[in-house]
Parts: sequence; C-alpha cells; structure tokens
Amino acid sequence: MRAVVCNAYGPPESLTVEEVASPIAGPGEVVITTRAASLNFPDVLIIQNKYQFKPPLPFSPGSEVAGTIKTVGPEVKGFTPGDRVMAFTLYGAFAEEVKTEARRVNRIPAGMDYERAAAFGMTYATSDHALRDRGVLQPGETLLVLGAAGGVGIAAIEIGKALGARVIACASTDNKLAVCREHGADEIINYATENVRERITAITGGSGIDVVFDPVGGAYTEPALRSLRWRGRLLVVGFAAGEIPRIPLNLTLLKGCAIVGVFWGEFTRREPERFAESISQLGRWFSEGRLAPHITATFPLERASEALALMASRQVKGKVVLTV
Repeated sequence: MRAVVCNAYGPPESLTVEEVASPIAGPGEVVITTRAASLNFPDVLIIQNKYQFKPPLPFSPGSEVAGTIKTVGPEVKGFTPGDRVMAFTLYGAFAEEVKTEARRVNRIPAGMDYERAAAFGMTYATSDHALRDRGVLQPGETLLVLGAAGGVGIAAIEIGKALGARVIACASTDNKLAVCREHGADEIINYATENVRERITAITGGSGIDVVFDPVGGAYTEPALRSLRWRGRLLVVGFAAGEIPRIPLNLTLLKGCAIVGVFWGEFTRREPERFAESISQLGRWFSEGRLAPHITATFPLERASEALALMASRQVKGKVVLTV
C-alpha cells in the first residue's frame, strides 16, 4: 500500500510517498481502508518534532481518517468488515490503510460522506468538549472565538450557536471572517486591523464576554482575558500562534474568572463514556443541520506535502482533506 512517510523531521516538502507493508490488526485493533483523511495543525508540528507526542521515525503523519473497516483483530466487538467509520489515530492516517485501536473508532453518522466524516470528528469533538464540558457555556452567554476560521474555530462557532450563545468570531482577514459569518457568527473582529478589546467593548456595550475559546495563544490571549465578565472562563485549546502567553494571574482574582485547560486527547482516554456521549450529541446536531464542516480544499494522497504546506502557511479556512 502507499503511505506518506516522514523519514526525518523537517518541513512538509521533506515528506515522501512510499510503498509500505499493509498493517495487521492485533488484539483490540482494526485496519481501516482509507477513503479520506483530514489535516489538523498538530500534523504540521509533529513532522517538525515540535509536538508533545513524538512517534518513532519513520512514521506516517495524520490523525484523522474516514473509510471502511477492512479487518478486525481479536477482542474487537461492535465492528465488522465493511462498516463505514471515522477514527482518531494520533498519527498514521495519511496512508491507504490505517491500523488503530478500536476504541478510537466511531461510526459515520447517516448522511455524511467520507470527506466530511474525515473533517468532522476531531475538530467538532474538541470544540464540544471545550464548550460544553470545560466551559459550561449557557444559553444567552457571549462566546468569543479566536482563530475562528480554522477547523476548531468554525466548529466552536456552530456549537456555540447550537447551545444558544451569542458568538463573536475573531480572525486575521476579512476573507476568513466572511466564512465565519457563513457558519453563524453574530459579530466579527479582524484582529489584524482592529483593537480587540475596544471592539469587544463596543459589541457588548461594555459588559464583556462570558467564555473565550482560544486555540491561538500568543498576543491575543491577554486582551481576551481582560475582556471577560465576572466568573468568565478562558478555554486554553492550543497555541497555533507559536507562543505560549504569560498571563498576569492577578486578572483571575480581579474578575473571579477561570483559565481552563482543554486536553481533548487525554479526555477521550480517561473519560470514554463522556466522549461517547459527545460524539452522539454531535451526530444529532449534524442530522439536524446545525453542523456543517467547511472544507477549503481536497488533495490526492500523493500531494500531502502541498496540503500540509498550505496549512503551515495559515491559509486554510476550515479543513483540508486528502482523498484516497
């Protein structure tokens, strides 16, 4: 089978497409015949040795796949060959066949094609865990989404609206903000040309925001934190800007607010029942038409390097998908 291979850490163009042996399912594992695999920002980091999880070289990147079950290993229950599934793999998804633990696999919701299934699970499940579980977002509250035109950002907009919140989307270009509007954002802020705190004050009439969804970090975290209302929550999702911000902790005291970590991968391992509930809820919202993954572009597997370079340059709105 063909697979995208990282033989040495480096930029996207250092990846190769090679013929490798097909995987064999062990106890508790399945092998999936890949139909689509989506890109996530950690895929850009992991091939450069900049991510907290470091698979042994050589490896195939890719953490999200959709396809059909090819084989099931011993001790696997609930799946049979031919089942339409999506899975979270940590790495290895950019290949024609992918082996992963059965606990990481979910059935594709009715009416969802493979491309959208590959673009759905990780981003929407991360945002759902952040907003419902960690942020306890309530109807009528105001949600600020940083990096709102990215995969998790668009998911956060849609889930925020499904929960009955008022959503303010922040992104770096008017083009990206137009996509945020399409997915339900009530208000928008271009943080490349506008003062974030001043715009939040104007939009909210000086009352501030209840929850910040922050997958960006860098220079935007502190202004967002300073704009929180009493008992507000800042959700730390990631650091796409590349810089981990240093926060004056006295702000949490003065506002009675909370800075809350969102580690979705560990959540799925430690709390599988709540994770399963999250996936079920997301499936229901999708069936109701409330969630619609935004796919910027699709590339064939052999152009994975080009797709990753596009993501690394921060030109992506929503998700990019590889098709097989």
